[in-house]
Amino acid sequence: MAKGILFCLCFGSHILVASQSVFFSKFELGLNAGLFIYQGDLTPSQFGSYKTLKPGLSFFFNRIISPVFSLRTNLALGGLKGDDAKYLKPEYRQQRNFNFNSPAFEVSELLVADIFKNNMARRSSGLSPYLFAGLGFSVLNIKRDWSHFNAEFFSSEASTISGLAADQQYALPALIPVVPIGIGFRYPISSRISVNAETSYRVTFTDYLDGFSKAANDSRRDSYMTHTVGLIYQFKNNSWLKCPVF
Repeated sequence: MAKGILFCLCFGSHILVASQSVFFSKFELGLNAGLFIYQGDLTPSQFGSYKTLKPGLSFFFNRIISPVFSLRTNLALGGLKGDDAKYLKPEYRQQRNFNFNSPAFEVSELLVADIFKNNMARRSSGLSPYLFAGLGFSVLNIKRDWSHFNAEFFSSEASTISGLAADQQYALPALIPVVPIGIGFRYPISSRISVNAETSYRVTFTDYLDGFSKAANDSRRDSYMTHTVGLIYQFKNNSWLKCPVF
């Protein structure tokens, strides 16, 4: 008994901190809703096509591995859309009139870093910013449309005409690798539930996300991003901390 008491006293500070997280679990589930934003040749804005937003949902399973890091398996379902006709300037966009749309189903594995090291003390953490990055792939079904292309307007630009002919012969990708990079914030509202908000940019390795390249800007890769808000649920841990008995 004396040895047991001594052991508890020696590790008292550890027990005190751990007892505050008696319900702590390393596993979390999250559900987010938000917007998918296409970035590429069919929008003049470097921040993406906010005139053709598409809704999206994401679901993730997160495993905490340290006070800073966790591993997240992320599933996202949304859509991508771009349309030259949404922009009055430059003038050629109204004449080119390219557009596309595609559903997007994304699977990715992310490394998440809690900047304030709050992974092990979530209930009393307050607002926690975090960064994340990883690898994944996106399943697409790209539908492109050039039916309103004004060939007469581009008659002096042979590269656009020949580029469109080349694009029409190109087999569009159905599966592309992506590199998600993002930032988020989370805030606990109960012992096991937090609210969060995220912005994530996807690096891609194709210029045919929108179905066009040679007839548009083949030196610029396409990409997309998401803005989401949601809830994170942390599972209850059924194991209770106890002092050892000798």
